[in-house]
Amino acid sequence: IYQIRKINYLLSGLGSKYSNLHILDLSSIQNEIGCSKIFSSTQYVTSGMVFSLEALPIIAKHCVDIISGLEGNIKKCIVLDLDNTLWGGIIGDDGIENIQLGGLGIGKAFIELQTWIKELKNRGIILAVCSKNNEDTAKLPFEKHPEMVLKLADISVFVANWENKASNIKYIQKVLNIGFDSMVFLDDNPFERNLVKEHISGICIPELPEDPALYLEYLYSLNLFETFGVSEEDGDRTLQYQIEAKRVQFQKNFVNEEDYLKSLNMVATVEGLNEFNTPRIAQLAQRSNQFNLRTIRYTENDLINFQTDKSIHPFVFHLEDKFGKHGIIGFIVLKEIAPNILFIENWFMSCRILKRGMENYILNTIVEFAKNKNYKFIYGEYIPTQKNNMVKDHYKNLGFVYNNEFWLLDVFSYLSKISYIHKNQTHVESPIITTA
Repeated sequence: IYQIRKINYLLSGLGSKYSNLHILDLSSIQNEIGCSKIFSSTQYVTSGMVFSLEALPIIAKHCVDIISGLEGNIKKCIVLDLDNTLWGGIIGDDGIENIQLGGLGIGKAFIELQTWIKELKNRGIILAVCSKNNEDTAKLPFEKHPEMVLKLADISVFVANWENKASNIKYIQKVLNIGFDSMVFLDDNPFERNLVKEHISGICIPELPEDPALYLEYLYSLNLFETFGVSEEDGDRTLQYQIEAKRVQFQKNFVNEEDYLKSLNMVATVEGLNEFNTPRIAQLAQRSNQFNLRTIRYTENDLINFQTDKSIHPFVFHLEDKFGKHGIIGFIVLKEIAPNILFIENWFMSCRILKRGMENYILNTIVEFAKNKNYKFIYGEYIPTQKNNMVKDHYKNLGFVYNNEFWLLDVFSYLSKISYIHKNQTHVESPIITTA
């Protein structure tokens, strides 16, 4: 027992050290289904198979969850109902003092559910509220109930009104600017679940058990939020989306989009890879699906290895405006494929900053770099996937010319595009990549 636990302990240490090593914890599966179900003596003797036929599909699902997460198929947001989902009872009818929430009775189940949701938020999952309620009433437990684990500061978008939930979730999606297939909707009411399911394609809607005591164990079994690392920016994500909601409200004051963009006072910072931004770029590479021209997934080791390849030129883009910082929002990899030609090996961006003119700013930046290095042409490629249809005309819209499956841009005939984003710092000539 000591030797086995020591080996597993050391494996866990290696998993922390190497970002491309992912460990499937079989002991947790055995604890869930039982030793008698995970192993069959008869089957082992007759076939040599260590795992029983009953256990294999469960183990396979956990493997697929890891692979799916590595491919970028992850959930980014959880949309929460309130009454009988985050607490027992109806706040509008029962009042704050009578809702079920606390360490005794069924209230304990809701506390444990909220604790799990809080942990999701701390590792970068976006929390939103969608409730049929008066807003002030819905917010009351978050503000004043002593047993509430979740607070208003944990919620990126809070929607409480008497409109139908499908419309409200569409509003939340618009504010967050993520795909519906990246969202999970938790609601105890089968009617509300079915209504949203009928009107919103792709959203994940777990069929919560009738007994709240079973909520958490059921959600554990779905393994919806598989993640492979947590960056410092994950802890700031809630605040970023709260600020984004303010931007959406602020935009309503403008009829002209140009005036709105000018008023944001946007500033971009461009840098190379370094030990601070590499984990975030690796994470963004896994999560970016919609604005991703070639959908190449990078691990931290891949990015670190760029330092030995002099033909690679990486660009990391940050953005901030009058409301606050967006953080790292984009990544470009240029690769020299001939003495006078650069190829855009990858271009992906966060959907949070769409329609801000960042595409123009990025192209201006890389063309300026190409001119300074005497490259004559920049080639781009779009590889279609099920999720990146939104960028199929990306290069066409930027002025590239289609040429034998690739998009071509003549560097020295390029005219700088209009952008209302100001430069803070130019890309360094030799981006620094520091290993730990």
